[in-house]
Amino acid sequence: MLEDILKQVQNGQLTIDAAKQQLSAFEDLGFAKVDHDRKKRQGFPEIIYGEGKSSEQIIAIANAMLLRNDQVLITRITADKASEVQQSIPQMVYHAEARILYWVQDFLKKDQSKQYIAIVAAGTSDIAVAEEAAVTAEVLGCPVHRIYDVGVAGIHRLLFHAEEIQNAVASVVVAGMEGALPSVVGGLVSHPVIAVPTSVGYGANFNGLSALLTMLNSCASGISVVNIDNGFGGGYNAALIHKLSERGQYNENTLS
Repeated sequence: MLEDILKQVQNGQLTIDAAKQQLSAFEDLGFAKVDHDRKKRQGFPEIIYGEGKSSEQIIAIANAMLLRNDQVLITRITADKASEVQQSIPQMVYHAEARILYWVQDFLKKDQSKQYIAIVAAGTSDIAVAEEAAVTAEVLGCPVHRIYDVGVAGIHRLLFHAEEIQNAVASVVVAGMEGALPSVVGGLVSHPVIAVPTSVGYGANFNGLSALLTMLNSCASGISVVNIDNGFGGGYNAALIHKLSERGQYNENTLS
């Protein structure tokens, strides 16, 4: 990228001021400072949180990111707001259930990696949060296996998929009600489990607080817990683990 910018300056295709702007670590839009250096530091570009932002603000941030990134991911965005953004940036794709709007230059081919992330949801009511995790991981370049409606109320459904879950590099386990599923999965696998409590449940569930506390108090090792309904956080953390696993496999193959 640096060489391309310098060549454009040399050829008169780019002014020095424009080049400085492209090479800066962030771009100041007045209402937002777009962190263009995020992928270099952390491996993935900055993610746009859609709630609380106007369509105009999202469009401006997304356009700035499109110029310097190979993927743009916008979370927690309503269908109406997503439609407004798509009118300005038609290449963006909306996933209604996950409430995610995204663009990826080269979307992952299914056979690109044998390693995958398992997204495990306790009940059908948890799927919206599970999809936020799944689509986040996919946009960030990770293969995903969805394993839904396998909660502890019918444990045989989970055990039917045990081998598939065990073969993943990480599992994102999404559950509401009492939030017991991550503990069960944690006792079956040898990889990191990211527990995502959901606000699904009756009154004493306290909008996901009981599931959160259950997951925090799990006696199974290897479980980390994100915030209530934070499917994005679960998917992002799993993507980081997948990336490290892919890097390790690459190094191993190189050395052998």
